[in-house]
Amino acid sequence: MKKGCRYGTHRVLSPLGTLPQPALKLDNSTDIYDNEVLIDVSTLNIDSASYTQIKQACGNDPARMEEMILSIVKERGKLQNPVTGSGGMLIGTVKKIGDSFPKNRIKIGDRVATLVSLSLTPLKINSIKSINPSSDQVDVDAQAILFESGLFAILPDDIPEKLALAALDVAGAPAQVDRLVTEGDIVCIIGGGGKSGILCCYQAMLNAGPSGKVIVVEFSPENAKRIEKLNLATDIIVADATNVMDVYNKVMSVTGGRGCDVTVNNVNVPSTEMTSILITKGQGYVYFFSMATSFTKAALGAEGVGKDINLIVGNGYAKGHANLTLNIIRESKEIRDLFEKLYV
Repeated sequence: MKKGCRYGTHRVLSPLGTLPQPALKLDNSTDIYDNEVLIDVSTLNIDSASYTQIKQACGNDPARMEEMILSIVKERGKLQNPVTGSGGMLIGTVKKIGDSFPKNRIKIGDRVATLVSLSLTPLKINSIKSINPSSDQVDVDAQAILFESGLFAILPDDIPEKLALAALDVAGAPAQVDRLVTEGDIVCIIGGGGKSGILCCYQAMLNAGPSGKVIVVEFSPENAKRIEKLNLATDIIVADATNVMDVYNKVMSVTGGRGCDVTVNNVNVPSTEMTSILITKGQGYVYFFSMATSFTKAALGAEGVGKDINLIVGNGYAKGHANLTLNIIRESKEIRDLFEKLYV
């Protein structure tokens, strides 16, 4: 077998010298290098910002969406939305393992979920079996390459695969909430009614405790009712997060003018950066999990309004994130039932 780079640079076709994620094109051939794993892919979980953009561009037409996804992969050798720059993740079965890949980590036949983005994963799609605009999970006949540095999780026996995939796709979000939120904090989850938002709300309520507040800002009245029914917030605001001053005034009213210790942005549309920044108190934290975020807008916008706050890039990885997220599914029957209804 040919020897490969730990970080997958041997798969980069253009531009040479860069890493797989920012690369414009990857080699997605299925002949593996010595430090790679070949996966037979069954389902792709496309990043929410990317899937929303694809749906909007294709007018919610499944045939056009399928054509667009296939064209992206054909052009790039990976599923990286050229507009959002984001990808998603996948589940599949281990088919081949390179000679130098650590043998104690994985074996042929294992069902795995990759915990690295499709935006850096060499992918070849033979066909799309099923696509539904209401779900960001797409069933495929495909093959993918996992690099030596790539993170993955063996799928658990006690949770349905598609439910595990849905949860693991956003595992970094509740794990970061667990790090940032402490007892008594005022927390705001913008976009709290979606998949990542629900998991963040659960963790925030747990960490903030009875002396804290968890405020949800949600555009969809239906999703807001979902949060209320699940008892995952102390306060719920139905509002458009792109309307900065409207949300600011409503959050300030709830917090008595204090603002939030921690704000988590989970929305899948652009132009919500300043809303997140304005509602956060000085020295507080804004965690931008949304891949629709413009970090230029966030950094320069915070400077422009004189906000000395901590802006955190939405790194999808945090140590122990897979176990923490799957344990939320195990602990909360209500969240598990909802996710099974949506994704299984």
